[in-house]
Amino acid sequence: MAETDREANRFSARAGRYASVGANVGGVAARMAMSRLFGKEGTTSAAALAQALGGLKGPIMKVAQLLATIPDLLPPEYAAELQKLQADAPPMGAAFVKRRMQSELGLGWQDRFGSFDLKPAAAASLGQVHRASTKEGERLACKLQYPDMQSAVEADLKQLEIAFALHRRMNSWLDTREIAKEIGARVREELDYEREAKHASLYGEVLKDIDAVRVPRVFPDLSTKRLLTLGWLDGDKILGFAEEPVEVRNRIAQAMFKAWWHPFSRAAVIHGDPHLGNYTVFSEGGEAAGINLLDYGCVRIFHPRFVGGVVDLYRGLLEEDAARIVHAYEVWGFKNLDKEKIEILNIWARFIYGPLLEDRTRTVADGVKPGEYGRRQAFQVHQALKERGPVTVPQEFVFMDRAAVGLGAVFLHLRSELNYHRLFEAEIEHFSLETLGERQSQILAQAGLPKPA
Repeated sequence: MAETDREANRFSARAGRYASVGANVGGVAARMAMSRLFGKEGTTSAAALAQALGGLKGPIMKVAQLLATIPDLLPPEYAAELQKLQADAPPMGAAFVKRRMQSELGLGWQDRFGSFDLKPAAAASLGQVHRASTKEGERLACKLQYPDMQSAVEADLKQLEIAFALHRRMNSWLDTREIAKEIGARVREELDYEREAKHASLYGEVLKDIDAVRVPRVFPDLSTKRLLTLGWLDGDKILGFAEEPVEVRNRIAQAMFKAWWHPFSRAAVIHGDPHLGNYTVFSEGGEAAGINLLDYGCVRIFHPRFVGGVVDLYRGLLEEDAARIVHAYEVWGFKNLDKEKIEILNIWARFIYGPLLEDRTRTVADGVKPGEYGRRQAFQVHQALKERGPVTVPQEFVFMDRAAVGLGAVFLHLRSELNYHRLFEAEIEHFSLETLGERQSQILAQAGLPKPA
């Protein structure tokens, strides 16, 4: 039996994962419940939870990081601790890498490369990246998935369901069921490297005329469901430019804005994981010129009407058009809205859209630290919904919201000063649902991806 077949969602692997996750997280959850009962919840329990999850590696760490970036889903002390988690799963050894590569590409797999470094260049929660080259000398990045990841993901998502159920009992104002569905769907997609290759092709098409953003070339003949081979893009970490002159930081931030909003406005797709490690900065002539977009696992494709809701809410807030604002929320899937709930949602909307509404050069949020971005507004919403809830957060909304917050945090790290209003207006100029629908259909068909329901 092939190694890839043995890695299917095996009961034995799931059972072992349930035991390790449950034992580590269960003890912390019990202490959390007791601490809350006696009013002593705080950083001690938060640090214990982060330590428990950090020791497990794998997808549960990715889930924890996702949860930490959704403002006010977790208490601030928990979010702060979970954001410290790094995807540092122990690397596979050289002998094991050889077996894994043989299982993906067959006997004589090394003959298909000019070179292949068995030592990983980078490790992540679901796999590790190896440097390689083609026979012609073109440099490659080969992402090889760890074994038993499907079993680990299913076990970890089951634990997530339990955690969300506990959250609903403690915080009845927020119905998290759709959030859990969306996180589960996106994490499962990240296991499918064939789909990620199609995402990369999609981004290559939609950004082909944007010089400030580079997308790696896909090598389908050297890729499988658990191996993704892309062209290697040289670049430096974004935080390495945090002390550069403002014009350099602005150039990088503008490229980030383009990398995120252009695919959304042209193909109704977002990069749902705006983590600093997913971007590097490329230089030309000794100066920072733009960004490399490296990872395409967490990509969300929307129906064009969702983009219409984003534009409607923007226009509604800009023109103080209450009817258009309500229409936007309803398009997104919010239900049973009354005047008070709409005003509560507007607290968050005015925060997210704030930089886009003001026609001036500004930071994305004056005087706010990256880790605190959105926390104050989320607390206001939290307190108000306790009085007027519950509210069910629509599934499609989850990663749009999370990605917008993550993007804002990148701008804060860079301390960029841009006219976000004019940048956004340029992206939605001549917007129409019909045009977007036609363009999206063409791009998805070219990438081999299905249209969203």
